[in-house]
Amino acid sequence: MNFQNRAGYVTVALHSEHHRTRRGVLTTTGTADIMFLDYPQGVPLAVSGVCTMPNVAIVTDSCASIPDTLIQALKIHWVPYYIHRGREVLRDLVTAQRESFYRWLATATELPTTASPGPGDYVRIYEQLAEDEGVTEIVSIHMTSKGSGAYQAAKVAQSILRERLPHLQIEVIDTLNVSMCQGWMVIEAARSALAGRSLAEIVARVKAMIPTTRMIQTADTLKYLYMGGRIGKAKHLVGSLLNIKPLISMEDGEIVALGQARSRGRAYEKIAEWVEAAANRLGGLRVAYVHAAAVDEAQKLRQLVEARLSTVESLIAELSPALGVHTGPGTAGVCYAPALTDQVNGI
Repeated sequence: MNFQNRAGYVTVALHSEHHRTRRGVLTTTGTADIMFLDYPQGVPLAVSGVCTMPNVAIVTDSCASIPDTLIQALKIHWVPYYIHRGREVLRDLVTAQRESFYRWLATATELPTTASPGPGDYVRIYEQLAEDEGVTEIVSIHMTSKGSGAYQAAKVAQSILRERLPHLQIEVIDTLNVSMCQGWMVIEAARSALAGRSLAEIVARVKAMIPTTRMIQTADTLKYLYMGGRIGKAKHLVGSLLNIKPLISMEDGEIVALGQARSRGRAYEKIAEWVEAAANRLGGLRVAYVHAAAVDEAQKLRQLVEARLSTVESLIAELSPALGVHTGPGTAGVCYAPALTDQVNGI
């Protein structure tokens, strides 16, 4: 059996009684699974031994808050944000881990500040992919440029490498969103890359998701967003009574107020209603139940939502510390996205 890899496809010479060469999409998760395009029913053949990276590499940052299992299985590359706590400089999800950080944040009298990765951080990961792994195409996907400098930093890195590595093609995408809304777009891109789609196809699919991918969340207080300067157009909710639970979302890259509820339970019911309406409008949804040190609250929300609709895929994801600085411990919500690409080899 001989392999010849080219442009996301593999030509396989099967030394059998038929002596025929087949061409199919190569995906890799430890073994190479090939879906032969010229078989009448697309019969898959599992081939052990040869394993290559997808032709298009997917890069994002730690604030996408994608569960570790998917980061690894889908070969997603990420760059950590910075957290400045007094004189300490922490790297998001590297030297700042969720459990210990949120335990500290709940008692903090002064909030730390956060900073996006700089151009040099993106130059390093792009160069590493190009020089160490032979990557020639990268899709780099980032949170809203209206709340962070990551997108601009990645664009600067793209410009620097255009001269240094002219063979390397980099597409940088502003999701105009955050958290697992950004995460779902990254997952879509990674699955598309593993399925053998081209750079242009992957970029088009991610951009098509931007208008219909949405975050809705609630918390006991908006003080963390307010103190961190990320309150956006929801500033008028800051003075709400203590027992009022604010409901916020993001529109055109900025935090907006959706309303308020008199209890967490009622806030979750409203979120479930909005997700159900989105499912009726968009069809199948992928839903992430996101939280900051509040997995039990995320589970409650999941039960309410999934009593109303069947999701194509759902998961629970904890916000990275760099995001949690601005939302505060106890935050819970959803990030939903339209279901486009099927899972690849079960991931």
